Amino acid sequence: MMHMTFYWGKKVTILFDSWKTDSWTSYILSLLACFIIAVFYQVLENRRIRLKLFAAGKPVPLEIETPLIRRKIVGDKAKAGVKVGGSILFGVSSAIGYLLMLAVMSFNGGVFVAIVVGLAFGYFFFRSDGEDSVVVDSSCACA
Repeated sequence: MMHMTFYWGKKVTILFDSWKTDSWTSYILSLLACFIIAVFYQVLENRRIRLKLFAAGKPVPLEIETPLIRRKIVGDKAKAGVKVGGSILFGVSSAIGYLLMLAVMSFNGGVFVAIVVGLAFGYFFFRSDGEDSVVVDSSCACA
């Protein structure tokens, strides 16, 4: 039975039928996994925002290295590479954001706290440096 209100307990199903916890060890490891995934979400958002800020700068440098592609590109190809890299980061970040939202919808209090603390921890260490004046689109409300 799926819970429709918050509950506190070690028995929870997170995202998949195969990801069930039945002991305190599996529950704590699952909370740690949720925490790490939430931090990783903030790291990806940081990279995506930095790439977007780089692309908005003028003039575009002749040679840049795009993340995830790992090769140098020149001139007009640099703009295309930034766009492709940004699109890939946005897609991965969106997928992780939605999976985190679905994990919270398990309505387990521990999962909720682990994800919120992970997002806050990731924001503090990876995103809070100089982004106060920048408005950037977000893939979900948890950014």
